[in-house]
Amino acid sequence: QVELVASGGGSAQTGGSLRLVCTAIRYPHSRYTMAWFRQFPGKEREGVAIISSDGCIKTADFAKDRFTISQDVAKITIYLQMDSLPPADTAMYYCAANSYSISWPFLLVTSQYHYWGQGTLVTVSS
Repeated sequence: QVELVASGGGSAQTGGSLRLVCTAIRYPHSRYTMAWFRQFPGKEREGVAIISSDGCIKTADFAKDRFTISQDVAKITIYLQMDSLPPADTAMYYCAANSYSISWPFLLVTSQYHYWGQGTLVTVSS
C-alpha cells in the first residue's frame, strides 16, 4: 500500500523559512505527479505546487515568488522550500500523488490525486 510521509512543518517567525519533505513509500508505478496542497480551518484544500517525475512544475500564483518545489526522483521525494513566510501561510500542508499524467489546467485540483499524506502543520507567528 502506497504511503506518503510528509515532514518539515513546524513553527517559523514572519519572514522565516521552512522546508517540507514528502517521500512516497511502496510506490509501485514508474512515474508520478506529486503535489503540495494546503488547507486553512474551515476551508477546502488549495493547490500550492506540483512536480512530476518527468520534470513538469506548476506553482500557484500566490506561491510563485516565495515557494520552490523540487525533487529527488530516485528517492521519490519532493520538497517545498517556503521563504519569506507571513502568518497568512499558517495552514496544514498535505502531500499528494498520482501515477498518471494530468492535464495542465487540472494539476492543482485535489480530485486529480489519489494518494494523500497525513499532513504537516505550518505555523507562522508575527
